[in-house]
Amino acid sequence: MSTRRQFISTSVGLASIAGLADALAMGQKPLQSGIRRIKGDVRLNGSPARVDQAVLPGDTIATGANSEVLYVMANNAYLMRDNSVIQFVQDGAVGVLRLITGKVLAVFGPGPKRLETPAATIGIRGTACYMETMEAKLYFCLCYGTADIQPLADATQARTLTTHYHDAPLYIGREAGRHLMEPAPVINHRDLELIMLEEAVGRQPPFMQRANRDSNGY
Repeated sequence: MSTRRQFISTSVGLASIAGLADALAMGQKPLQSGIRRIKGDVRLNGSPARVDQAVLPGDTIATGANSEVLYVMANNAYLMRDNSVIQFVQDGAVGVLRLITGKVLAVFGPGPKRLETPAATIGIRGTACYMETMEAKLYFCLCYGTADIQPLADATQARTLTTHYHDAPLYIGREAGRHLMEPAPVINHRDLELIMLEEAVGRQPPFMQRANRDSNGY
């Protein structure tokens, strides 16, 4: 087992999330759009959020200390951790996720989408990522898929990144400098959580698909 896989498999997760993954593994139907799990203080447009409540373009969702929320929007699923604020916007045909502050793991279906963060604008297509805002930088792990990353502090350092399995986590700086994107370790998200989020929208992550093909001798 690789060091990276060991880390992801053993890093700390919330019991409620693990329980939901177990339920999905037992054959329950994929989740429908809306809020599926709430722990602690979760606010939708400033009011206490409720399970089954829809999250729509134009909405702002926020979590307090020691809180989390899992929700589905169309073919995308999100796990927001504590002290996080996200706003959703529709820009023509492009869905926009604005990470104001905090930590979020997300899986996205086909179609153009854009992530707006304090450090970078990121165009994505059919991918999964984990983002975490920090004092002077953004942590960004493209778990799998393709992303076009443009640092706000210096657009000339833009790059397109394609990964298959947490191949190139990055710290993206907020202040202009020689190298705004630096290699980072894999932190604060797990394969179990990605499997759970993809199950919520009726999919499997690519690494599970590959494992299934390998086990069947393909």
